[in-house]
Amino acid sequence: MTTGQPLIDLQDITKYFGRVHALRDISMTLHAGEVMCLLGDNGAGKSTLIKILAGVFPPDEGEYRLDGQAVRFKSPREALRSGIATVYQDLAMIPLMSVSRNFFLGSEPTKRIGPFQRYDAETADRLTREELRKMGISIRDTSQAVGTLSGGERQSVAIARAVYFGARVLILDEPTAALGVKEAAVVLRYIAQARARGLGVIFITHNVHHAYPVGDRFTILNRGRSYGTFTKEEVSREEIVSMMAGGEELEALEEELARIADDSHLAGEAVQ
Repeated sequence: MTTGQPLIDLQDITKYFGRVHALRDISMTLHAGEVMCLLGDNGAGKSTLIKILAGVFPPDEGEYRLDGQAVRFKSPREALRSGIATVYQDLAMIPLMSVSRNFFLGSEPTKRIGPFQRYDAETADRLTREELRKMGISIRDTSQAVGTLSGGERQSVAIARAVYFGARVLILDEPTAALGVKEAAVVLRYIAQARARGLGVIFITHNVHHAYPVGDRFTILNRGRSYGTFTKEEVSREEIVSMMAGGEELEALEEELARIADDSHLAGEAVQ
């Protein structure tokens, strides 16, 4: 059981877009060394909640606390300075640039040559290899173009980059969505390693089979509302799937499909 003050504490977060309630009264916490899985189907409100967490826009109602202090980020840069890093699906990487250049993109190490400052490729390659090794990531050549890596390797580089630059909270937006089984397993392993290093991880996904093995707790959204937060002891994989789909709606659909099947059977008998 997780104890102590949470890194992130959301209380009754609500967000409107005109007359649309994108989120309504969402509460959740995240502790250091924990993987919180934020689950929900398309349109559940996951993207809106990510953007609030990452400082893209503030909530309209409710309170966002970081280390016990109320915060109201004005930009993603401000959230990042506070140690909240978000890794989006597009990864913000330049395919033709090297792995190490992408790793330090915007914060490149330099060396002085006479009166000039130049990019220090040797230092960048060395630090990139060291940081990737700490995460258990082995890449043959950090000077190779990042576009030559597999999808799982690119996700892993993005995670290691966020950790290196001081993230205490790592928000991962559907990191396994476009990956095959083996590549997804690679990313899930690195998520577990980030947790072992004491980071708080928010793993956003609609794939219960990816979330369940690495998750410590699960917050389930459906149409902007929360079904609550559960530990593995409190909820099964199948129950999560049912809640994501909207349990009552899923039962109604099953009944409707059964009626259609019965009607089709009766129609077939009448023709005979």
